[in-house]
Amino acid sequence: MSRRFRGESHHKVDTKGRVSIPASFRRVLEASDPNWREGDSPELVIVYGDHRRNYLECYTMEAIEEVDTKIDALPRGSMERKMLQRLFHGQSFPTSVDETGRLVLPAKLRQKIELDNEAFFIAAGDTFQIWKTETYEAEELSKTEEWLDELPDDFDPLVYLDNVKGE
Repeated sequence: MSRRFRGESHHKVDTKGRVSIPASFRRVLEASDPNWREGDSPELVIVYGDHRRNYLECYTMEAIEEVDTKIDALPRGSMERKMLQRLFHGQSFPTSVDETGRLVLPAKLRQKIELDNEAFFIAAGDTFQIWKTETYEAEELSKTEEWLDELPDDFDPLVYLDNVKGE
């Protein structure tokens, strides 16, 4: 099993779209890139998706390969396969971490999520997301808080893991 991304952080974005990746995230990218060797730049795929997606989802090479394998298993010519290919192949940007530990986000991707001078990184298991800080706080953080507010004060979300199949 590959390593997982953990944590969240804020990073400055310069006028050329360069943003530092958290060091712990870089280690996961390296460990999850089968072609990476010491001194190389690890590769990743940024999926920006359709008009409903207001963040960038960054996949390790292992994670995107898993998605690709599942897409390839769908019947050729099926609407599901065509749409998933469009979302994960067409609306994505393959890239690598530069020698200083930064990503260069093209203007198209920055404009899509209205990213200006600060990016918010948050781990999502075998992917991580890049958000405009204000968008994350307004949309995702509020969803989490609403969900938690509906639960009793002494509720432990770990109970959901007891229902996981295949253990």
